[in-house]
Amino acid sequence: MAIKKKTAVIIGGVAAVALVAGGITAAVLTGNSSAEATPASETAAVTTASGDTLDFNLGPDQDRIRLDEVPEAVASIEASGFEPIEAGKLTVVVSPYVAPLGLYADDDTTLIGNETDIAQLIADGLGLELNLQPAAWADWPLGIQSGKYDLITSNVTVTEERKDLYDFASYREDLLGFYAKSDSEIDSIEEAKDVAGLKIIVGSGTNQEKILQAWDAENIAAGLDPVEYQYFDDTAAANLALQSGRADANFGPNATAAYAAAETGETKLVGTFNGGYPAHANIAAGTLKGNGLIDGVALVLNAAIDGGEYGEVLERWGLTSEAVTESEVNPAGLPRE
Repeated sequence: MAIKKKTAVIIGGVAAVALVAGGITAAVLTGNSSAEATPASETAAVTTASGDTLDFNLGPDQDRIRLDEVPEAVASIEASGFEPIEAGKLTVVVSPYVAPLGLYADDDTTLIGNETDIAQLIADGLGLELNLQPAAWADWPLGIQSGKYDLITSNVTVTEERKDLYDFASYREDLLGFYAKSDSEIDSIEEAKDVAGLKIIVGSGTNQEKILQAWDAENIAAGLDPVEYQYFDDTAAANLALQSGRADANFGPNATAAYAAAETGETKLVGTFNGGYPAHANIAAGTLKGNGLIDGVALVLNAAIDGGEYGEVLERWGLTSEAVTESEVNPAGLPRE
């Protein structure tokens, strides 16, 4: 087991980083609607709440956390008859467009992020060479079905519908976060009554919108003020609404919002919820159903959880609040629509 330098900071259970590299990712985090951004240097200075400063590695030399081969996992895929697409390699698809999950290093070529590091652990444990392949997130289902990729590690939520076609091994909680302006009087959103009368930014058709709508209905039935929904087409407009006071809070994926909060210092976390609330949602590695790979993947992930390498990866990318204690094969998914 090789223990590498931790390069992320946790503030209240979320990531604290100053900059990210790559045009699209940097534009998302800074609220710039343009895809053009100035590349960051290989390290970004990070200032914690206590005043300590660390470096966050944005360069192509990631010195990833590695895992020893897991004999039980190797035996599992051998017994199952699984054959990787490319002999001796595990071909894993990731979408390098959202930090800290997946992004390009400052050479605009090397894939980095939490999901690439999870892929590295899995490949190591299976005794295979990691072959990372970038793709738009929407393209992974066809890529897995057509035999272009062995596995995906790219923030895929387990659903009952997806389980019809793919096998999954869970490795992260699917968390949503409420973020308010950093000097807002809102300090905590924990239940339905806490959103009564607030102006909240939310994505149309998302799980978080469904949660908010259910709470809103509960509040209205109790005689409380309704939520005022705010919808925006781009991050810059949403940020402007929050900072100008036209919105009270933003409700969306926690990981990316945590990065944005740390990068700008303009927002703060005031509440987190599982993405499947009131059900439970898991983020998982996915592969073609019945191909014999997934049991081996789960064995590797559990070995990494027990050995500490998994925790090192999540801490490196500021995602310890989304850690799981066990990887499950095909856990209960979000219900069918």
